Amino acid sequence: MLEFIRSDLAEFAAYNTQHTDNSHLDHPDRLDVNENPYDLPDELKQKLAWTWQNEIESNRYPDGGYLALKDAIAQYAGQQFTNSNISVGNGSDELIRSILMCTCLNGEGSILVANPTFSMYGILAKTLGIPVVSVDRSSENFEIDLQAAQNAIDTQAIRVVFVVHPNSPTGNALTSAEIAWLKSLPQNILVVIDEAYFEFSQTTLADQLLEHPNWIILRTFSKAFRLAAHRVGYAIAHPEMIEALEKMRLPFNLPSFSIAAARLALAERDSLLAVVSEILEQRAIVYQKLEQLPNLQLWQSAANFIYARSSHDLEQLTEQLRQQGTIIRHTGGGLRITIGTPDENVRMFDRLKNALT
Repeated sequence: MLEFIRSDLAEFAAYNTQHTDNSHLDHPDRLDVNENPYDLPDELKQKLAWTWQNEIESNRYPDGGYLALKDAIAQYAGQQFTNSNISVGNGSDELIRSILMCTCLNGEGSILVANPTFSMYGILAKTLGIPVVSVDRSSENFEIDLQAAQNAIDTQAIRVVFVVHPNSPTGNALTSAEIAWLKSLPQNILVVIDEAYFEFSQTTLADQLLEHPNWIILRTFSKAFRLAAHRVGYAIAHPEMIEALEKMRLPFNLPSFSIAAARLALAERDSLLAVVSEILEQRAIVYQKLEQLPNLQLWQSAANFIYARSSHDLEQLTEQLRQQGTIIRHTGGGLRITIGTPDENVRMFDRLKNALT
């Protein structure tokens, strides 16, 4: 390593968004990163193109306050919120990093995660020199080991607890017991509730947010709203927490085109989110078909993916499917299969069936 680079970085692995070279595949079925399988409709792309040509000045910085976008997000999140409850980020990842920076830096605390879960919480914490405390989930239903989590709270300097609702990669929503535990946590611990899949689960804790100033909810436009390429995430929280996040936020962190895309998506949300019901119908069909396969353990999902485990060599299995044109994710000791279009789902099932039998 170059001598001026932190020595501990050699121990870290970056979050790998492209595990292998897929250039030999003409049109692979990308069922590995929980994207919406449907692109924006042509008419909305044309509206964005018009905005790009007529309203966006490429030589000017974006509107760094994002007030119009924040107003639209607040209206979507619930009538109890205003733009003072909203912060926006270049994807939820930037918001996670900002949360860590304004809570745990300078040795002021650790974070708590329950694995398997979204790996970026731990990755970002470690790159900032923040300790990560991990507890397990039940092998039967992936509920958090609440006794272990409480022991960690009682014995270690936990400053932030991260949960996903529903969890990735396992797809289970928070239970009433888990929510009750989150409510019991003291006010000096921040509870981050990642609702990236809210539009699919239709289960949210946003309606309870004002009662818990130590809670923050994260959401994204990358999933149901079909804007993964635009990288827009947002946080809903107490105004004091939002003010802290704004201090950590880089200036002009969202490009003008992404701002325009997010505002258009909210304005057209009824038509854009209409495909959610189709994706959920496809999820049920895929689940029923996967139940027929031998040596495959499945779990019900509240998100736009299904999680499965098998005694097969999962690395070899995912590589075999990738070579045939279906890309799924091997993570958390299992397979996370994004729900795609009906045709993609059929091809995935046929290829997985052949690989398992």
